[in-house]
Amino acid sequence: MKIDPDISRLPTAEAQRQAKLVDAAQQFEATMLQELLKPMQHGQSSWGDEQKSEDSASDTISSFGTEAIAKAISKGGGFGIARRVVEQVTQEHQRR
Repeated sequence: MKIDPDISRLPTAEAQRQAKLVDAAQQFEATMLQELLKPMQHGQSSWGDEQKSEDSASDTISSFGTEAIAKAISKGGGFGIARRVVEQVTQEHQRR
């Protein structure tokens, strides 16, 4: 997600702060998306068969997959939550 396309014009310290803010906002959105995706993760084992898998390795792999999907969605723009967080924090910072 590019919040400021001209980030190269910012002083180095400011550019680093902006990059950290964007990363933190994307992580926040990814965590929220992961929670939204969890019901689908738990429901997938019953798709196509009547037995629910009790395999913990399968659950772990599914969890990692859900996390990866959530991060990819967030980095691709997601629902716009990260963008709004960055905008709000930036506005608050500029008011000071």
